[in-house]
Amino acid sequence: MYKYRLISKKGEGTFSEVLKAQSIKTGKYVAIKCMKNYFSSLEQVNSLREIQALRRLSPNPQIIKFYEILYDEPTGRLALVFELMDMNLYELMRSYKTEIPEYKVRNFIYQVLKALDHMHRNGIFHRDIKPENVLVADDIIKLADFGSCRGIHSKQPYTEYISTRWYRPPECLLTDGYYGGKMDLWGVGCVFFELLTTNPLFPGENEFDQISLIHKILGTPSAEVFEEFEKQTKTINIDFKPVVGTGIDKLLPAYVSEHAKDLMKLLLTYKAEDRISTKQALRHPYFKDIRSFESPIRSSPSPHSLRFFDADRAAGDDEKIDNKLPLIKNTAKKLSDTHNISQTTLADKTSCQTKNQMQENKKKQISTYKKNIYKSLY
Repeated sequence: MYKYRLISKKGEGTFSEVLKAQSIKTGKYVAIKCMKNYFSSLEQVNSLREIQALRRLSPNPQIIKFYEILYDEPTGRLALVFELMDMNLYELMRSYKTEIPEYKVRNFIYQVLKALDHMHRNGIFHRDIKPENVLVADDIIKLADFGSCRGIHSKQPYTEYISTRWYRPPECLLTDGYYGGKMDLWGVGCVFFELLTTNPLFPGENEFDQISLIHKILGTPSAEVFEEFEKQTKTINIDFKPVVGTGIDKLLPAYVSEHAKDLMKLLLTYKAEDRISTKQALRHPYFKDIRSFESPIRSSPSPHSLRFFDADRAAGDDEKIDNKLPLIKNTAKKLSDTHNISQTTLADKTSCQTKNQMQENKKKQISTYKKNIYKSLY
């Protein structure tokens, strides 16, 4: 059992805030993710994409460790209990006053690719790769937030407005939802650049600005590529003037290795079919030193991956109840009754940033950054 302490509360209904809890047995802290929505039954809880994905992907060293589910049936509130990491990559970048050493960046990206390789082999792609969803503790990287994930073999088209705009690939921007697992690799390329420079690569202000930034750096692709995109959209007018991109090299620090530049270009390939896969990326020469120190452990897919992953279908339709993750049903008390605001310390209140705070910090940072770095592109 856990004793829960509230970090921040702005009013009733703000259950998407990240909470901290202290285990009575171990004395260790854990992270609590309170869901925004209300749930009418355990069946509805088990049909959540995030829970289905965690069931399939756990345990894995690069996937956030899941402990338990807290479901309060009378109120319909739901909270997921995870291991507590130190911070996310966005917070890590903000903590550095100078550049992050490249050997650290290489280690981080390798672990992110390991996590994605595990996901893709198990038939799932993340759809929201960004620094805020990559957690770190003692240089160990763990991927989190699987609420947007989908099955690689599920039916297209998908929703168009997925992923955070700055990390959204061309196939998401220029089609009516016709994209796949390779979109995760584009996100990794954007995060890779951001770790090396502590600034985002494509900070578009809207959809059109986003694709324009991509063209001004990578250049516009061939007419054949645009024709393929046009076949997959009825709502977007694809009519862009040919632009010769400035290239990524000019935006990277001088110390960045040639192998790093090569890998980044392979990750940020305009056409998804030509983009490098997770398996190929892990074998890239950039990671040769890391691979030489790895133990030759064979990694096999989860037993659940033998089944077709359909995130739109309730888990109860094709899985037995006894295979579900453990559920804790607290009918006697509300979740809010276990929170003691008076016991919250100042350290607890300031130990993590809310999403709104992060967004405000990003806006201030990007305003100056775009004027300086991208001035030559406009």
